[in-house]
Order: sequence, then structure tokens, then C-alpha cells
Amino acid sequence: MRIPYTAPLPAPTIIPSAAASVSGAIAALTDFLTSTPQLRNKNKDKTVLLTGAGISVASGLADYRGTKGTYTLNKTYRPIYFHEFVANHAARKRYWARSFLGWTNLNKSKPNPAHKAVADLGRMGYLSSVITQSKSFLLWRLHEQQCLEVTDVDSFHPQAHPSLRTLELHGYLRSAVCTTCRTEYDRQLFQNDLAALNPAWSDFLNEMLASGALTTENPDERRRLGLKTNPDGDVDVPGVDYATFRYPACPTCLAKPPQDKDGKKHVIEVDVDGAWVAGNSTAGILKPNVIMFGESIPDTTKTAAELAIDEASRVLVLGSSLATYSAWRLVKRAREQGMPIGIVNIGGVRGEEQFFSHLGENSTGKDGLRCAHILEEMLPNLVKELGQKNTTPFASSAMARPFVPAPWA
Repeated sequence: MRIPYTAPLPAPTIIPSAAASVSGAIAALTDFLTSTPQLRNKNKDKTVLLTGAGISVASGLADYRGTKGTYTLNKTYRPIYFHEFVANHAARKRYWARSFLGWTNLNKSKPNPAHKAVADLGRMGYLSSVITQSKSFLLWRLHEQQCLEVTDVDSFHPQAHPSLRTLELHGYLRSAVCTTCRTEYDRQLFQNDLAALNPAWSDFLNEMLASGALTTENPDERRRLGLKTNPDGDVDVPGVDYATFRYPACPTCLAKPPQDKDGKKHVIEVDVDGAWVAGNSTAGILKPNVIMFGESIPDTTKTAAELAIDEASRVLVLGSSLATYSAWRLVKRAREQGMPIGIVNIGGVRGEEQFFSHLGENSTGKDGLRCAHILEEMLPNLVKELGQKNTTPFASSAMARPFVPAPWA
């Protein structure tokens, strides 16, 4: 079950001490990625990357616990829980109204240099798989730009590294999904339906866009203009009556009502415009295709994440406080198997002391590292450093020449 961890996190401990500087951190990461750890299974030399919301901040998206994160700046913020969303029509109106306002900025966001450096590391052969917590919207978009095949679990790079898998641990925001029949619905099409059902809200959205309140990536400027931007494309407008907002029913359930567990057909009622109506309706509710707080991760996803860890030799965490147990337990699982753990995160990390307590003063990064640097500034330089060393661990002979980062648009 995914619940928010809101306890204060300690300041990051820098290991090794040289990693306090960017150059020192790059040296430690280079040692971390290129050294062969002493593991029971001598046949594996794979790095799993675990990313969080922190890797997407430079793309204009809000995070939870960073210096300008939602939990940091808004102590009263409380995300909607799964059981509330499913049971409460008013709560769904509020959620979809705020998501409607936030989607435009989320949809136009683009991968930043940190995402592109991750893709380069994959092409170079340093990553065996990626587990992302950050709704993988930007990672998926980057894959889309690279003509990758994207599925619910795996993302394959057909040109350079077909074995690089991307597991979306907490789902993704590019679609809505029916809570009854599990049919997915493209999020942009859903946005268009929301606009058609809510013309006054659509006009308000256009006004916000014209004022720059939604286009600016500065959270202070957004607050000055009367908006609070939360993670996952959630925009709060103080004083607005969310009860007027309407959302559509699942088209699949509406066309062919499914049966409940007792064999009785569900009821889906809509108004004249197709908006879901409470009262007799028992199905056809669309939710974002993410794992909400209080919602369990599917067994298939959990098993795939555990397998990715078990097949690896080390884990590198980027931009995550590991505040959600679903992510923290994966790093704990890796450490229990003796794997080196690397963490790059500006703020504190939940229970990080147990991942590094075994490291001595003379650690160089090979057996683990912890640093706090801006990812979009550090990772591209790491790519350059590794490219100059020609030490790709699972690269073919065709890659045994100086690496040139992809000419990203």
C-alpha cells in the first residue's frame, strides 16, 4: 500500500567526503559504475536506476520534498487517497478540476538534460534497467522521441541497447483508466472531453494561460498569481467551487455495462452531455492511471521490480527521497543482497544511514556513494567523463570507441 511519508528527513550525509564537490561526485560515480562489486553471483554486472520526482524538477514539474517541494512549502497539503477518489463523487470533481488546469503545463513539459544523460548512459551500456517513480511522463516522452517501443512495463531501445527496460512503478499520467473494466483512455482526449463538459472552466483555463500563471515554471510567481501547483499536474485555485465541474463516464462501460461479482449488470448513468452522474451509477469511473496514495501496486509490477533488483549488481537512485515504501523497500532489498547503493538527491533520504553504514573513510565510490548535486548539471558531465574512459561494462566491441552523446533536440 502506497502512503505518503511526511516525517522530516535528515540532511544528506556525503559519502565519500570528496563527493561534496561536483568533480568529486563525478569521480565517485565513475568508480561506482565501472568497478565490479564483490557479489555472490559473479556473472552479473548490471546497474538498476531508480528515479524519483527530483529528476523532473528542471522540466518545470513540482516535486514533493525538495527545497521547493509541495510538502516543504505547503505544510497542510494532503494528496487525495485512492479510497476517497473511488467512493466520493465530490472528491473526484475536485481532483479532475485541478488536473484539468494542470494538464496543459504537464503536457508541454520536455525532458531536461538529466533525462537525456540517463538515455545516454543506457546507450553506453551502463544501465540494465530503469525503475521510475515519477509517473514516467517525461521518460516516456523521451523514449517516444527516440522511437522506442513503450509498453506498460518495459521500454526497449531498439537501436543501441534493447535490454534497457523501464518499469513504471507508480503508473503513468499519459492516460486515464476505468476502475471497473480497466480500459485506458488517452489523457489528451480525456482533457478535450473535460473541456467540452466544462466550458466555463475551459475559459478560465485559457485566462490562466494568457496571464502566464500556468506557463511560468517559477512556483513563487504562480503563487503570486493565485495558484498553488502540486505534483502530478495538480493545480489548486483558492476560493473556486469545484462542485460545478463535470467528468465523463468510461465509454466502454457506458456502451456495454459490465457485470459485478454477483453477475448483475452495473449501472452507469450520465447526463445529456455524457457526464457521469452519481446516485444509481455503480461503475464507469475514470481515474488517472497512476498508483494513488493508499492504492496497492499491482503484483505484476511488484514482481517485475523485484526481479530487476535481483538481476542487478548495484542500484543508483536519482532524485528520490525514497519516502514511499514501494521504492525504499527495493533499495533495502538490494542492500540485503550486498549490492552497492548510490544515491544522488538534494535533500534527505528515508533511512539512508543503513545503506552506507558499512562504508569507511577511505571509500572512493566503488562500494556506494551519497551526494547532493543538481542532476541536470552533473549527469551530462558524468556522461562525458565515462565516454572518455571507454569502460562501458556490457558494451559490444562496436562501442569501443570514444562515446559521443546523442544530438538531442
